[in-house]
Amino acid sequence: MKRTHSCGELSMLEAGQNVTLIGWVAKRRNFGSLVFIDLRDRTGITQCVFDETISDQITSVRNEYILEVSGNVCERKDKNPKMATGDIEIIVEKVTIINSAETTPLLIADETDALEDTRLKYRYLDLRRPVMQKKLIERAQITRVMRRVLDDQGFIEIETPILGKSTPEGARDYLVPSRIHPGQFYALPQSPQLFKQLLMVSGFERYYQVARCFRDEDLRADRQLDFTQFDIETSFMSEDEIIEMTENMLKAVMKEVKGIDVKTPFLRMTWHDAMNKYGSDKPDNRFGYELHDLSDLFVNCEFKVFKDCLANKGVIKAICVDHQSHMTRKDIDHATDFAKKYGAKGLVVLKVLNGTVEGSAAKFFNEDEKAAMIKAMNAQEEDVIFIVSDKWKTACDVLGALRGYFAKEKNLLDVNTFSFLWVTDFPLLEYNEEDGRYYAMHHPFTMPKAEDLPLLDTDPGAVKAAAYDIVLNGYELGGGSLRIYDQKLQEKMFEVLGFTEEKIRSSFGWFVDAFKYGTPPHGGLALGLDRVAMILTGSDSIRDVIAFPKNANARCPMCEAPDSVDPAQLEELHIRINQE
Repeated sequence: MKRTHSCGELSMLEAGQNVTLIGWVAKRRNFGSLVFIDLRDRTGITQCVFDETISDQITSVRNEYILEVSGNVCERKDKNPKMATGDIEIIVEKVTIINSAETTPLLIADETDALEDTRLKYRYLDLRRPVMQKKLIERAQITRVMRRVLDDQGFIEIETPILGKSTPEGARDYLVPSRIHPGQFYALPQSPQLFKQLLMVSGFERYYQVARCFRDEDLRADRQLDFTQFDIETSFMSEDEIIEMTENMLKAVMKEVKGIDVKTPFLRMTWHDAMNKYGSDKPDNRFGYELHDLSDLFVNCEFKVFKDCLANKGVIKAICVDHQSHMTRKDIDHATDFAKKYGAKGLVVLKVLNGTVEGSAAKFFNEDEKAAMIKAMNAQEEDVIFIVSDKWKTACDVLGALRGYFAKEKNLLDVNTFSFLWVTDFPLLEYNEEDGRYYAMHHPFTMPKAEDLPLLDTDPGAVKAAAYDIVLNGYELGGGSLRIYDQKLQEKMFEVLGFTEEKIRSSFGWFVDAFKYGTPPHGGLALGLDRVAMILTGSDSIRDVIAFPKNANARCPMCEAPDSVDPAQLEELHIRINQE
């Protein structure tokens, strides 16, 4: 076999040349004495013509057979502008059937009728589809650009361990039993966090890694059990410098992979402003429906729901959705049920009609309150106002979800628009009422804002973090922070989190010991490579940009993992299965 060209590269420049192609049969069409076969490889498709002198050699050939064909490149009479090679065809002089194929259980084409589990069971066939190959090729291009940009800035690619120690405060670990040390376990890394910080202690200054990470958590369209981070850590760089470096890297990706010039610097907003305005810490600002606080309008309101909410230090917030007055009772109930999934006790829904508001709750408001509400929301005729009265965080969460709900309903999410922004100044800690303690919002090594350090003793919940997330079209692409490098401050952080000395030593002793020997100021971030690829390729699911993903039930239909193992293996690992 000696292939001279790929199936996607021929054009009129090669007309008259004798070429040899190898590929899969994408389509076969019989026209009496002529047979047309579209031959496909990962670069594209070329039409091959077999006349009566050679067509009898391919009588058994059907889709997905692998052929080697040789012949002359000729100009097509009926050119196909939809094909990259649509100006030419190969007049075949010689053909070899390299391999046969059974009828495939799914259609090998951009559009397939197979269900997702069928696609995943026969993933090696699903990946032959040109649209799937294009996604993975584009993902590889994204990684290549990121690597090049960082290489040019003196970063060093370093691998960190896959088998490590289980640590608290994150998602659930995947554990690996040790055969040599009975009853002890390795943990697969949720991220290279501690190791990359130790590389800064080691003096490497600029590190990156395309890192495999593992988290035992429930799945959704943009989450997998095993995933890839583009992981970065730096020494002696400020928050602004890290953000600028990341923007330049993403700008290069957008230009070289998508051919799009994005403007830098990206928009920045604080976590509090993002929640207040968009109801999300990963806001999508491609459309409106911004949140409005109506609490001041209803200070003297007699509506018991609002009155009780304000008395309990809650807020009254709302969004206005244009031209939705056609909503039926059933539509409103559906939106209310959706809101309840995010913590709402209910929704107040008011339609703007005839210059005032109408709805089941309208009778509780006087004319001045109705007019003030319309003005505050800048509501127009036939708009609908959705109001939530609750604790500030709950009201934000509910209305943020409703923003997304109506954006999808009204088809406002343009996949060809890319809106980057930064969310900064996250809370350092979040309080868990059930446990009666604070947890780190990111991780225990996140640096507090310098101006908030005194609050660690008096009001820990008010302390902001030197943390930053990069957001694109309502998805968190990744995030990071400056790290604590002062040993005393790290001890204080552990104290606030309620860690005992024993817990610190058992979980992080090996890590905090390293900080005794001169730790540089450092910080970094990690980008979810799968999620970046999902958005840039216009995919609906993260599974479309991962070669061999798990399904929504955390299984691989193709290799049937997870599966039971031989009892002898369990015995070697000193493991007994509890059958209860």
